[in-house]
Amino acid sequence: MTASDRDRTDPGRAEKSHESAVSAIPDGGTVNSPFEVVSEYEETRRDRLRKLYDTYVYAPISIIKRDWRAQIGFTIVLFYVFMGTIGVYLIESTYVTEGPALAQPFETWEYPLGTDDMGRDLFASVVHSTSEMLKMILAGGLFTVTLGTVVGGIAGYKGGVVDTVLSSITDVFINLPGLPTVMVLALMLPIHGNPYLIGVLLTIASWGGLARAIRSQVLTLRQEPFTEAARSMGVPSHQIVFRDIVPHLMPFVIINLTNAARRVIFSAAGLYFLGVLPFSNHNWGVTLDLAYSGGAHYRTGALHWFLVPMVAIVGISIGLILLGQSLDRVFNPRVRARHEKKFAESQLEEVDPDSDDDSEPMIGAA
Repeated sequence: MTASDRDRTDPGRAEKSHESAVSAIPDGGTVNSPFEVVSEYEETRRDRLRKLYDTYVYAPISIIKRDWRAQIGFTIVLFYVFMGTIGVYLIESTYVTEGPALAQPFETWEYPLGTDDMGRDLFASVVHSTSEMLKMILAGGLFTVTLGTVVGGIAGYKGGVVDTVLSSITDVFINLPGLPTVMVLALMLPIHGNPYLIGVLLTIASWGGLARAIRSQVLTLRQEPFTEAARSMGVPSHQIVFRDIVPHLMPFVIINLTNAARRVIFSAAGLYFLGVLPFSNHNWGVTLDLAYSGGAHYRTGALHWFLVPMVAIVGISIGLILLGQSLDRVFNPRVRARHEKKFAESQLEEVDPDSDDDSEPMIGAA
Protein backbone atom coordinates (compact mmCIF):
# COMPACT_ATOMS: atom_id res chain seq x y z
CA MET A 1 0.00 0.00 0.00
CA THR A 2 1.35 3.39 -1.00
CA ALA A 3 1.42 6.51 1.18
CA SER A 4 -1.43 8.05 -0.82
CA ASP A 5 -3.60 4.90 -0.32
CA ARG A 6 -2.95 5.01 3.43
CA ASP A 7 -3.94 8.68 3.53
CA ARG A 8 -7.21 7.94 1.72
CA THR A 9 -8.08 5.11 4.09
CA ASP A 10 -7.05 7.10 7.18
CA PRO A 11 -8.25 10.76 6.95
CA GLY A 12 -6.61 11.59 10.27
CA ARG A 13 -3.25 10.47 8.95
CA ALA A 14 -3.71 12.66 5.85
CA GLU A 15 -4.59 15.69 8.00
CA LYS A 16 -1.55 15.14 10.25
CA SER A 17 0.67 14.69 7.19
CA HIS A 18 -0.61 17.98 5.79
CA GLU A 19 -0.05 19.77 9.11
CA SER A 20 3.52 18.49 9.33
CA ALA A 21 4.24 19.75 5.83
CA VAL A 22 2.95 23.23 6.67
CA SER A 23 4.60 25.57 9.13
CA ALA A 24 3.45 28.93 10.43
CA ILE A 25 5.38 32.08 9.69
CA PRO A 26 5.54 35.15 11.96
CA ASP A 27 3.07 37.25 9.98
CA GLY A 28 0.34 34.63 10.36
CA GLY A 29 0.62 32.98 6.95
CA THR A 30 1.73 29.47 6.18
CA VAL A 31 4.37 28.07 3.91
CA ASN A 32 5.56 24.59 3.15
CA SER A 33 8.15 23.03 5.43
CA PRO A 34 11.50 24.80 5.16
CA PHE A 35 13.09 21.50 4.28
CA GLU A 36 10.81 21.22 1.27
CA VAL A 37 10.96 24.82 -0.01
CA VAL A 38 13.36 25.84 -2.73
CA SER A 39 13.66 29.16 -4.52
CA GLU A 40 12.29 29.52 -7.99
CA TYR A 41 15.39 31.49 -8.95
CA GLU A 42 18.86 30.02 -9.09
CA GLU A 43 22.06 32.11 -8.78
CA THR A 44 24.06 31.77 -11.94
CA ARG A 45 27.72 32.48 -12.61
CA ARG A 46 26.70 35.73 -14.23
CA ASP A 47 24.85 36.78 -11.07
CA ARG A 48 27.92 36.07 -8.96
CA LEU A 49 30.14 38.08 -11.29
CA ARG A 50 27.63 40.90 -11.21
CA LYS A 51 27.73 40.93 -7.40
CA LEU A 52 31.53 41.06 -7.42
CA TYR A 53 31.43 43.91 -9.92
CA ASP A 54 28.91 45.72 -7.75
CA THR A 55 30.97 45.29 -4.58
CA TYR A 56 34.46 46.05 -5.83
CA VAL A 57 33.91 48.29 -8.88
CA TYR A 58 30.51 49.98 -9.11
CA ALA A 59 30.02 50.97 -5.46
CA PRO A 60 33.52 52.50 -4.98
CA ILE A 61 33.35 54.40 -8.28
CA SER A 62 29.85 55.69 -7.51
CA ILE A 63 30.95 56.96 -4.10
CA ILE A 64 34.05 58.62 -5.54
CA LYS A 65 32.05 60.32 -8.32
CA ARG A 66 29.76 61.92 -5.74
CA ASP A 67 32.53 63.17 -3.43
CA TRP A 68 34.49 66.27 -4.48
CA ARG A 69 37.25 65.43 -2.01
CA ALA A 70 37.76 62.08 -3.69
CA GLN A 71 37.95 63.65 -7.13
CA ILE A 72 40.51 66.26 -6.09
CA GLY A 73 42.51 63.82 -3.94
CA PHE A 74 42.68 61.14 -6.63
CA THR A 75 43.63 63.73 -9.25
CA ILE A 76 46.51 65.06 -7.15
CA VAL A 77 47.81 61.63 -6.14
CA LEU A 78 47.53 60.25 -9.69
CA PHE A 79 49.41 63.30 -10.96
CA TYR A 80 52.31 62.56 -8.60
CA VAL A 81 52.20 58.85 -9.49
CA PHE A 82 52.31 59.71 -13.19
CA MET A 83 55.16 62.13 -12.57
CA GLY A 84 57.15 59.58 -10.56
CA THR A 85 56.63 56.62 -12.92
CA ILE A 86 56.19 57.84 -16.49
CA GLY A 87 57.54 61.36 -16.04
CA VAL A 88 61.06 60.14 -15.30
CA TYR A 89 61.19 58.66 -18.82
CA LEU A 90 59.77 61.76 -20.47
CA ILE A 91 61.92 64.32 -18.63
CA GLU A 92 65.69 63.96 -18.69
CA SER A 93 67.55 64.33 -15.41
CA THR A 94 69.19 67.69 -14.80
CA TYR A 95 72.86 68.47 -14.33
CA VAL A 96 75.07 71.39 -13.29
CA THR A 97 75.25 74.36 -15.72
CA GLU A 98 72.42 72.96 -17.77
CA GLY A 99 70.89 76.43 -17.88
CA PRO A 100 71.51 79.94 -16.59
CA ALA A 101 71.82 80.39 -12.84
CA LEU A 102 68.62 81.33 -10.99
CA ALA A 103 66.42 81.57 -14.09
CA GLN A 104 62.94 82.70 -12.99
CA PRO A 105 59.86 80.47 -13.31
CA PHE A 106 57.80 80.65 -16.52
CA GLU A 107 60.37 82.78 -18.31
CA THR A 108 60.93 80.00 -20.82
CA TRP A 109 59.29 76.61 -21.45
CA GLU A 110 62.72 75.03 -21.36
CA TYR A 111 62.88 75.69 -17.60
CA PRO A 112 59.24 76.13 -16.53
CA LEU A 113 60.01 76.29 -12.80
CA GLY A 114 63.34 78.08 -13.14
CA THR A 115 66.81 76.92 -12.13
CA ASP A 116 68.97 76.98 -9.02
CA ASP A 117 72.24 78.81 -8.50
CA MET A 118 74.14 76.05 -10.33
CA GLY A 119 71.88 76.11 -13.40
CA ARG A 120 70.01 72.86 -12.58
CA ASP A 121 66.44 72.61 -13.88
CA LEU A 122 64.10 72.61 -10.85
CA PHE A 123 61.24 70.99 -12.76
CA ALA A 124 63.39 68.02 -13.77
CA SER A 125 64.71 67.82 -10.22
CA VAL A 126 61.17 67.64 -8.78
CA VAL A 127 60.09 64.99 -11.30
CA HIS A 128 63.03 62.68 -10.59
CA SER A 129 62.73 63.25 -6.82
CA THR A 130 59.08 62.11 -6.90
CA SER A 131 60.03 58.55 -7.87
CA GLU A 132 62.14 57.97 -4.76
CA MET A 133 59.59 59.68 -2.53
CA LEU A 134 56.80 57.40 -3.81
CA LYS A 135 58.93 54.35 -3.02
CA MET A 136 59.48 55.62 0.54
CA ILE A 137 55.77 56.32 0.96
CA LEU A 138 54.80 52.87 -0.31
CA ALA A 139 57.28 51.01 1.88
CA GLY A 140 56.66 53.07 5.02
CA GLY A 141 52.86 53.12 4.73
CA LEU A 142 52.51 49.40 4.02
CA PHE A 143 54.96 48.51 6.79
CA THR A 144 53.07 50.56 9.38
CA VAL A 145 49.59 49.39 8.41
CA THR A 146 50.47 45.72 7.87
CA LEU A 147 52.48 45.23 11.06
CA GLY A 148 50.12 47.33 13.19
CA THR A 149 47.01 45.54 11.91
CA VAL A 150 48.47 42.04 12.26
CA VAL A 151 49.89 42.56 15.75
CA GLY A 152 46.85 44.46 17.04
CA GLY A 153 44.35 42.04 15.53
CA ILE A 154 46.02 38.90 16.89
CA ALA A 155 46.63 40.42 20.32
CA GLY A 156 43.04 41.62 20.66
CA TYR A 157 41.45 38.38 19.49
CA LYS A 158 43.66 35.76 21.14
CA GLY A 159 44.09 37.42 24.54
CA GLY A 160 45.96 35.67 27.35
CA VAL A 161 49.70 35.13 27.01
CA VAL A 162 49.71 36.10 23.32
CA ASP A 163 48.10 39.43 24.15
CA THR A 164 50.55 40.06 26.98
CA VAL A 165 53.63 39.37 24.86
CA LEU A 166 52.47 41.35 21.82
CA SER A 167 51.25 44.26 23.95
CA SER A 168 54.61 44.42 25.73
CA ILE A 169 56.45 44.59 22.40
CA THR A 170 54.01 47.25 21.21
CA ASP A 171 54.60 49.34 24.34
CA VAL A 172 58.36 49.25 23.75
CA PHE A 173 57.98 50.68 20.23
CA ILE A 174 55.41 53.25 21.35
CA ASN A 175 57.85 54.66 23.90
CA LEU A 176 60.81 54.79 21.52
CA PRO A 177 61.82 58.38 20.69
CA GLY A 178 61.10 58.53 16.96
CA LEU A 179 63.60 61.06 15.61
CA PRO A 180 66.64 59.96 17.67
CA THR A 181 65.93 56.31 16.86
CA VAL A 182 65.79 57.02 13.13
CA MET A 183 68.98 59.07 13.26
CA VAL A 184 70.92 56.37 15.12
CA LEU A 185 69.68 53.56 12.87
CA ALA A 186 70.39 55.60 9.73
CA LEU A 187 74.01 55.95 10.81
CA MET A 188 74.42 52.33 11.93
CA LEU A 189 72.60 50.40 9.19
CA PRO A 190 73.99 50.02 5.64
CA ILE A 191 70.92 51.43 3.89
CA HIS A 192 73.01 53.20 1.17
CA GLY A 193 70.17 55.50 0.15
CA ASN A 194 67.75 52.63 -0.64
CA PRO A 195 64.30 54.34 -0.68
CA TYR A 196 62.43 51.22 0.46
CA LEU A 197 64.68 50.72 3.48
CA ILE A 198 64.51 54.42 4.30
CA GLY A 199 60.69 54.28 4.18
CA VAL A 200 60.63 51.39 6.65
CA LEU A 201 63.23 53.09 8.82
CA LEU A 202 61.20 56.30 9.03
CA THR A 203 58.16 54.38 10.35
CA ILE A 204 60.01 51.92 12.57
CA ALA A 205 58.35 53.32 15.69
CA SER A 206 55.01 54.37 14.16
CA TRP A 207 53.18 51.06 13.98
CA GLY A 208 52.82 50.70 17.75
CA GLY A 209 50.07 53.30 18.06
CA LEU A 210 48.04 51.67 15.29
CA ALA A 211 48.49 48.22 16.84
CA ARG A 212 47.23 49.50 20.18
CA ALA A 213 44.16 51.09 18.58
CA ILE A 214 43.39 47.98 16.49
CA ARG A 215 43.67 45.80 19.59
CA SER A 216 41.09 47.94 21.40
CA GLN A 217 38.66 47.67 18.49
CA VAL A 218 39.12 43.91 18.16
CA LEU A 219 38.45 43.41 21.86
CA THR A 220 34.97 44.82 21.23
CA LEU A 221 34.28 43.08 17.91
CA ARG A 222 35.27 39.61 19.12
CA GLN A 223 32.13 39.61 21.33
CA GLU A 224 29.80 40.39 18.42
CA PRO A 225 27.29 37.72 17.30
CA PHE A 226 28.91 37.18 13.89
CA THR A 227 32.26 36.45 15.59
CA GLU A 228 30.64 34.07 18.07
CA ALA A 229 28.87 32.28 15.22
CA ALA A 230 32.10 31.84 13.26
CA ARG A 231 33.88 30.58 16.36
CA SER A 232 31.10 28.07 17.12
CA MET A 233 31.37 26.69 13.58
CA GLY A 234 35.08 26.00 14.09
CA VAL A 235 36.41 28.66 11.75
CA PRO A 236 40.19 29.13 12.29
CA SER A 237 41.24 32.16 14.32
CA HIS A 238 43.26 33.79 11.53
CA GLN A 239 40.25 33.63 9.19
CA ILE A 240 37.97 35.19 11.81
CA VAL A 241 40.43 38.02 12.45
CA PHE A 242 41.38 38.89 8.87
CA ARG A 243 38.21 37.92 7.03
CA ASP A 244 35.46 38.91 9.49
CA ILE A 245 36.87 41.45 11.96
CA VAL A 246 39.52 43.45 10.07
CA PRO A 247 37.17 44.45 7.19
CA HIS A 248 35.04 46.31 9.76
CA LEU A 249 38.12 48.35 10.68
CA MET A 250 39.14 49.28 7.14
CA PRO A 251 38.08 52.97 7.37
CA PHE A 252 40.31 53.36 10.42
CA VAL A 253 43.16 51.47 8.72
CA ILE A 254 42.94 53.58 5.56
CA ILE A 255 43.09 56.82 7.55
CA ASN A 256 46.22 55.54 9.30
CA LEU A 257 47.71 54.54 5.93
CA THR A 258 47.43 58.09 4.63
CA ASN A 259 48.73 59.47 7.94
CA ALA A 260 51.74 57.14 7.75
CA ALA A 261 52.39 58.23 4.16
CA ARG A 262 52.37 61.91 5.14
CA ARG A 263 54.64 61.14 8.09
CA VAL A 264 57.14 59.55 5.71
CA ILE A 265 57.09 62.64 3.48
CA PHE A 266 57.71 65.13 6.29
CA SER A 267 60.26 62.93 8.06
CA ALA A 268 62.23 62.27 4.89
CA ALA A 269 62.24 65.92 3.83
CA GLY A 270 63.28 67.02 7.33
CA LEU A 271 66.07 64.48 7.75
CA TYR A 272 67.42 65.10 4.26
CA PHE A 273 67.34 68.80 5.04
CA LEU A 274 69.38 68.14 8.18
CA GLY A 275 71.80 65.91 6.27
CA VAL A 276 71.09 62.82 8.39
CA LEU A 277 69.93 60.42 5.67
CA PRO A 278 72.33 59.28 2.95
CA PHE A 279 71.46 60.17 -0.64
CA SER A 280 72.88 59.69 -4.11
CA ASN A 281 70.56 62.01 -6.06
CA HIS A 282 68.85 65.28 -5.33
CA ASN A 283 65.43 65.10 -3.72
CA TRP A 284 63.02 67.56 -2.12
CA GLY A 285 64.81 67.64 1.22
CA VAL A 286 68.26 68.03 -0.33
CA THR A 287 66.98 70.82 -2.59
CA LEU A 288 65.57 72.62 0.45
CA ASP A 289 68.92 72.26 2.21
CA LEU A 290 70.84 73.68 -0.75
CA ALA A 291 68.32 76.51 -1.15
CA TYR A 292 68.56 77.39 2.53
CA SER A 293 72.34 77.31 2.40
CA GLY A 294 72.23 79.60 -0.63
CA GLY A 295 70.01 82.11 1.15
CA ALA A 296 67.03 81.50 -1.15
CA HIS A 297 64.58 82.11 1.71
CA TYR A 298 65.49 85.81 1.90
CA ARG A 299 66.80 86.57 -1.62
CA THR A 300 64.01 87.74 -3.89
CA GLY A 301 65.62 86.44 -7.07
CA ALA A 302 66.17 82.97 -5.57
CA LEU A 303 62.90 82.54 -3.66
CA HIS A 304 61.49 80.13 -6.27
CA TRP A 305 64.41 77.80 -5.54
CA PHE A 306 63.10 77.44 -1.99
CA LEU A 307 59.38 77.38 -2.87
CA VAL A 308 59.38 74.71 -5.61
CA PRO A 309 60.26 71.70 -3.37
CA MET A 310 58.10 73.11 -0.58
CA VAL A 311 55.04 73.29 -2.86
CA ALA A 312 55.74 69.72 -4.04
CA ILE A 313 55.71 68.48 -0.44
CA VAL A 314 52.56 70.40 0.51
CA GLY A 315 50.76 69.33 -2.68
CA ILE A 316 51.15 65.59 -2.20
CA SER A 317 50.26 65.95 1.49
CA ILE A 318 46.96 67.67 0.64
CA GLY A 319 46.22 64.99 -1.95
CA LEU A 320 46.78 62.22 0.60
CA ILE A 321 44.56 63.94 3.17
CA LEU A 322 41.66 64.28 0.71
CA LEU A 323 42.23 60.73 -0.54
CA GLY A 324 42.09 59.33 2.98
CA GLN A 325 38.86 61.19 3.76
CA SER A 326 37.22 59.90 0.58
CA LEU A 327 38.37 56.30 1.09
CA ASP A 328 36.77 56.44 4.52
CA ARG A 329 33.44 56.74 2.72
CA VAL A 330 34.36 54.01 0.23
CA PHE A 331 34.96 51.50 3.03
CA ASN A 332 32.00 52.66 5.13
CA PRO A 333 29.57 49.67 5.17
CA ARG A 334 26.44 51.85 5.27
CA VAL A 335 27.46 53.99 2.30
CA ARG A 336 28.50 50.90 0.30
CA ALA A 337 25.23 49.12 1.11
CA ARG A 338 23.23 52.10 -0.17
CA HIS A 339 25.07 52.12 -3.50
CA GLU A 340 24.91 48.33 -3.83
CA LYS A 341 21.14 48.47 -3.29
CA LYS A 342 20.76 51.06 -6.04
CA PHE A 343 22.85 48.90 -8.37
CA ALA A 344 20.76 45.81 -7.60
CA GLU A 345 17.52 47.70 -8.27
CA SER A 346 18.84 49.02 -11.58
CA GLN A 347 19.89 45.53 -12.66
CA LEU A 348 16.47 44.15 -11.71
CA GLU A 349 14.79 46.79 -13.85
CA GLU A 350 17.04 45.86 -16.78
CA VAL A 351 16.19 42.18 -16.43
CA ASP A 352 12.41 42.70 -16.17
CA PRO A 353 11.42 46.32 -16.83
CA ASP A 354 7.68 45.45 -17.04
CA SER A 355 7.57 43.57 -13.74
CA ASP A 356 5.02 44.69 -11.14
CA ASP A 357 6.59 45.72 -7.84
CA ASP A 358 3.49 44.55 -5.93
CA SER A 359 3.68 41.00 -7.22
CA GLU A 360 4.70 38.30 -4.77
CA PRO A 361 7.47 35.82 -5.55
CA MET A 362 6.39 32.29 -6.25
CA ILE A 363 7.47 29.49 -3.94
CA GLY A 364 7.82 26.07 -5.35
CA ALA A 365 8.16 22.70 -3.63
CA ALA A 366 10.85 20.27 -4.61
